[in-house]
Amino acid sequence: MLTNTSYLGFRLPHPFIAGAGPFGYHLDTVKRLEDAGCAAVVLHSLFEEQITLAHQGRIRHMDAFEREFAAALAAFPRAADYPLAPDEYAEHLRRVKEAVAIPVIGSLNGASAESWLAFARTIEQAGADALELNLYEVITDLHVPGVAVETQFVHLVKELKRTLSIPIAVKLTPFFTAFGHTARQLDAAGADGLVLFNRFYQPDIDIKTMEVALDLELSTSAELLLRLRWLAILYGRVRPSLAVTGGVATPDDGIKAILAGADAVQIVSALLRHGPRHVQTMRLGLERWMEWHKLERLDEVRGRASLARAPDPAAFERASYIRLLQSWGR
Repeated sequence: MLTNTSYLGFRLPHPFIAGAGPFGYHLDTVKRLEDAGCAAVVLHSLFEEQITLAHQGRIRHMDAFEREFAAALAAFPRAADYPLAPDEYAEHLRRVKEAVAIPVIGSLNGASAESWLAFARTIEQAGADALELNLYEVITDLHVPGVAVETQFVHLVKELKRTLSIPIAVKLTPFFTAFGHTARQLDAAGADGLVLFNRFYQPDIDIKTMEVALDLELSTSAELLLRLRWLAILYGRVRPSLAVTGGVATPDDGIKAILAGADAVQIVSALLRHGPRHVQTMRLGLERWMEWHKLERLDEVRGRASLARAPDPAAFERASYIRLLQSWGR
């Protein structure tokens, strides 16, 4: 039974990889991921604000040491609060590459076309096999149109493709008016992979203090459905590899993602809950399911539940929506 897959041009023994998270902070925990059987690992992200602070003393063009910007920058972490400084990140990546045999993917998190992108070259030189570009931005300026955001993201990918020779995966949010068109634009810009989706951490409000309350919760299977929908829509219609991240907690979740069209399945929360060896549970669950269905190769599975065979995907989606609502109460 063959569970091997291809992601960003890498031939992997199975589709389950460790996504960006705390396991990437330390060399010994990355080695634990490899020992547990993860097919690849994405290191934790370096943030645009972290890089510009270290190299320019600025965050979003504001001098971090000027009193007039203190209130605006108060919510950002101090340089010492990040696990690794930018230059330390590059050295950490170099050490990880020397210690493990699986593909190691660096990660940058930002949204603007600024000089921080130059650090991508440093990540490549440190030995990264690929780069995951995490495009995370909540647009609070009411004057910025959606097309401006999409154009900026496409420009970022084009700039990186001109700079780097390693593959680039783009980690996205689903909050675009026409996400499929955005995916197609990133495809044309040269993206080697699309990662669906980043999680927007929604702040709560503490009614006692009447202030914003930040609470980080691990993802659950309930978050998977939106990702399955877009995997199914994009499969077979764009060139880049497709990866899912968020909402993958059980072997069934991983199988669903592959049926929808995923080439790779990133796991973070489940590894934090159950430990690195949970990846073996995921792989064994996939193998048993394939055996039960008498499937010999993963290629026989991928995309079976996608919309690739639907003559009109939009009509199929609309019809499914109407049928579901009309079934209520029957």
